[in-house]
Amino acid sequence: MSKSPKLEEAQRSPADKTPTKSLFREYAEAFVIAAIFLRFANTFVVQTFYIPSGSMENTLLVGDHLFVNRFIFGPTTPGLGHVLPGRLIRRGDIVVFRSPQDPKLDLVKRCIGLPGDTIDLRDKQLYINDKKVEDASYAIHTDATLYPDQPYYDGDGRIRDNFGPFTVPADSYFCMGDNRDRSFDSRFWGTLPAYMVKGRASTIYWSYGGETSDGHWPGWGTKLRQIAETAYGFFGRTRWSRTFLTPR
Repeated sequence: MSKSPKLEEAQRSPADKTPTKSLFREYAEAFVIAAIFLRFANTFVVQTFYIPSGSMENTLLVGDHLFVNRFIFGPTTPGLGHVLPGRLIRRGDIVVFRSPQDPKLDLVKRCIGLPGDTIDLRDKQLYINDKKVEDASYAIHTDATLYPDQPYYDGDGRIRDNFGPFTVPADSYFCMGDNRDRSFDSRFWGTLPAYMVKGRASTIYWSYGGETSDGHWPGWGTKLRQIAETAYGFFGRTRWSRTFLTPR
């Protein structure tokens, strides 16, 4: 004679019973897993970034939103170098990095000099290792003024147009904006330590011609206004021709 279902249930030990998860717990676990995955991807694989200034024009425009490939170089840490495999940074790569002056701020520039390179800027003309660089394909000059390399010019103009010769130290890079006359870069704040590099600019996924944040929190009132204006002008101000463009 078979036992009744009630008797079988009564003879089971407490350890045989599997507790049922609540709906809240299932959603909470899924959220935690998703957050961990996104954090990992944002740290090691891909990150989003937007252009707040014109220092990289005309390669990158104000309002361009980018995917940054964080895996290509492999993340680095001070004293340990690359902690995951990746290729070395090449001259001409457009890199995103933490500002050496303000590590909370991310910047984007073009890598001009590698460790050991000698950088020399003479009357706005760039020389690397005593060889003239023909970089008209991406570098532009928007200011016709040429500041001579004379002692009586002590301001930024002299450094902007005449710099070096300077040898890039080990584990560092020399970076400049493509808009050479409107870029605050290695000519002014020095070389970029390798461990501060976050990745390479990969793809423009959205380009917006309206107001763009400068990277600092403007307050709730201004932020809500910016969101409303972006939503209102999304179709009219989006530069559709730049969508999925790969910056070179």
